[in-house]
Amino acid sequence: MTDSSIHPGAAGDDPNRRDFIHIMAAATGAVGVGAVAWPFIDQMNPAADTLALASIDVDISSLSEGQELTVFWRNRPVYIRYRTAAEIDAAKAGDAETLRDKQTDEARLVAGPDGQLKPQILVLEGVCTHLGCAPKGGKVGDVKGDYEGWFCPCHGSHYDTSGRIRKGPAPKNLPVPPYAYLSDTVIKIG
Repeated sequence: MTDSSIHPGAAGDDPNRRDFIHIMAAATGAVGVGAVAWPFIDQMNPAADTLALASIDVDISSLSEGQELTVFWRNRPVYIRYRTAAEIDAAKAGDAETLRDKQTDEARLVAGPDGQLKPQILVLEGVCTHLGCAPKGGKVGDVKGDYEGWFCPCHGSHYDTSGRIRKGPAPKNLPVPPYAYLSDTVIKIG
C-alpha cells in the first residue's frame, strides 16, 4: 500500500496548495524587503530645512537706486541690485555678440506684475562661475572691476552691470536664479 492511499489529499500531493505557499512566501519576502528598504530610500529626501529654503520671498521696498541687497537662497548668496540709469545704459550698450557667454541684458530680467521688464532690478546668484568665489561690488568701497559691475578678486574675473563675464577666467555669466515678482516690492526667488 502506498503512502498516498493511506492519507488521501495529503498536503504534499496537492499542487494548488503548494503554489499558494510559494506565492505567500514570495509576497511576504517582498513586503519584508520593502519594509527594510523604505527607511534608506526615505532618508535620501531633502531635509525640512532644505525644503524651507526651496523658495524665499524678499521685500525690496527698502532698496534705493544704486543699492544692493544680499540674501541667501539654498546656501548661496543672491545679489539684488537696484541699478542706476547709467548702469542700465552701460548694460544695454554692450554688444552681446562679442561676449564670451552671449546674453543680452533683457534676457537676464523678468517682467514685473504689470507684464513689463523691470530693468532697474537685477537679481543674480553671487557665485563666480570660475571656482565658486563670491564676487565683490555690492558694498560701498568694493572694487567693481573694469566694467563697474562685480569683480572676483580671487582670480580676476570682471563682470559688467548685467553680471555678464567680460574679462578673466570665468567661463559663464553670473547665474540668474529663477524668480518672479509677487508685487512691485516683493520678489519670490526659487
